[in-house]
Amino acid sequence: MRPLDQAIVALYVVAALGLGLVLAGRQRDAGDYFLGHRGLPWWAIMLSIVATESSVVTVISVPGLAATGNLTFLQLPLGYLVGRIGVAALLLRGYFAGTQETAYTRLEHRFGGRARRTAAAIFLGTRSVADAVRVFATAIPLAIITHWSLPAGILAVGLVTLIYTWVGGIRAVVWVDVMQLGVYVLGGVATLIVALGLAGGADAFTTALQAGKLQVFDFSFSLTRTYTFWGGLIGGALLASASHGTDHLIVQRLLASKSLRDARRALIGSGLCVIVLFALFLLVGTSLWLAGAAEPGLRSDAIYPGFIATRLPAGLAGLVVAGILAAA
Repeated sequence: MRPLDQAIVALYVVAALGLGLVLAGRQRDAGDYFLGHRGLPWWAIMLSIVATESSVVTVISVPGLAATGNLTFLQLPLGYLVGRIGVAALLLRGYFAGTQETAYTRLEHRFGGRARRTAAAIFLGTRSVADAVRVFATAIPLAIITHWSLPAGILAVGLVTLIYTWVGGIRAVVWVDVMQLGVYVLGGVATLIVALGLAGGADAFTTALQAGKLQVFDFSFSLTRTYTFWGGLIGGALLASASHGTDHLIVQRLLASKSLRDARRALIGSGLCVIVLFALFLLVGTSLWLAGAAEPGLRSDAIYPGFIATRLPAGLAGLVVAGILAAA
């Protein structure tokens, strides 16, 4: 990377660590560590949920889907929204009954200690595997763009996240999430502007429309198509019901809300934000196709990293790399 890009990435790392350490000094007890004394604004929790469920797959692979296909992937987050509405209506009230600090406290009160221990063990096992994949997936584009080794990328991502999470508690996690979401959304917008400029401006979308690249909905009942409206609606709703109704990562953030009403606003609002976020990165992929970045034979998940490494100007490339780190 160029010196300016390196400086921007370093600034992001220092800011993430600094924010986490500053907020760590405001903790007074375990309730503050796990719930932030339920004093966090609903909009911050909403953005934190969006940042939590997003990953390098959102930043790297979603643009690749649009660059090599169309926008039908956007049908999936519509199902996510439906699932969130169901969770907000049916499950959240139970979590706010009493003074529960975690989702597992609720399980213990309702079903006993064995249910709590079993659910916690399943979460730790599945989350360890999922986050290992997530961090490894982040290290791959970092290696392409920065020429870091895979172990170096994994170590950098893991250490930064571990320090501010361990020291800062839920308050640090939420506010760093908000900052991170802002970083990679800004990187996505910057890429969209640059790619459209290379493609000849917004009028280039006419070419994409004629090529079928802007198709969003597929109402067919085909079982062979990857993304259909019905598959996205049903599958997305079921997935969101499980992940946002029982997953510790999401429920813990919701429990930090000031009230049940705020938790519902944060959860449903996050569904709307995810639709906008996916739309942004799908349009980034379409703009990369218009700019000629989707070369024949190139893997879909290599299109965006290749564009960052070769086509983005100094400064913007560093911003997008910081966004990839933020999405880890």
